[in-house]
Amino acid sequence: MKKGEIVQLGVKHKRYWHSNLRLTGVLLAIWFAATFGVSWFARELQALTFMGFPLPFFMAAQGALLIYVVLVGIYAWRMDKLDREFGVQEDQ
Repeated sequence: MKKGEIVQLGVKHKRYWHSNLRLTGVLLAIWFAATFGVSWFARELQALTFMGFPLPFFMAAQGALLIYVVLVGIYAWRMDKLDREFGVQEDQ
């Protein structure tokens, strides 16, 4: 391919990229709700408890971190599945 040449994406590549963007968008929405949403509505959520702690305190102390780890795991698992489905997985 020469510099400046436009590459036409195939239908399979477009479906793969669309699936990747959809997954990323959903996970970012969950991340946003766990990070910004809980802190924005902290006063309203104060009445809810989780493991004996007010929900906003628990989320700030460790809940959000647990959610982040789970989101990374889901992304890695789902992208591995997508890679295999579209035949672009890495050799191991």
